[in-house]
Amino acid sequence: MKETSVNHQLITELISLLTRGNAHVTFNEAVNNIPFEDLGKKPADLPYSIWQITEHIRIAQKDILDFSVNHNYKELNWPDDYWPKNIAPGDEAEWQSCIRKINNDLNEFIELLKNTEDLYKPFEHGKGQNLLRETLLIADHTSYHTGEIVIIRRLLGNWKN
Repeated sequence: MKETSVNHQLITELISLLTRGNAHVTFNEAVNNIPFEDLGKKPADLPYSIWQITEHIRIAQKDILDFSVNHNYKELNWPDDYWPKNIAPGDEAEWQSCIRKINNDLNEFIELLKNTEDLYKPFEHGKGQNLLRETLLIADHTSYHTGEIVIIRRLLGNWKN
């Protein structure tokens, strides 16, 4: 098997990991049709609302994308820069913009994956991180928080299952 076909198959699997639910629902399925008034609720004394988790996913994914492409990357401050202060979006347009940005940034990251020649090459500006690691980080992070969104929706009684 040629190295290029191995990389192609791995990239195909990574894209599937980023875009399909496989063993669980996708991010887009989890945030579909949430009543606007539920976006800022924190049931059962949970620390975050659906809005805060979703906005956190957006910020973190954008940061990972920026880190992966920007040689002049500047680290965000943890946790302050990664979590929104408002528990709910200002309006429906802000909510939809957040979802759109998550999907657009993910598509940009996928294009980066498709055009890479070496998933394992460490970034010059990092500490050994590479595109494979950042791909797995996005998948792991988004999956974790998608599960939280589903749990909150279940607690609020607006989840389909």
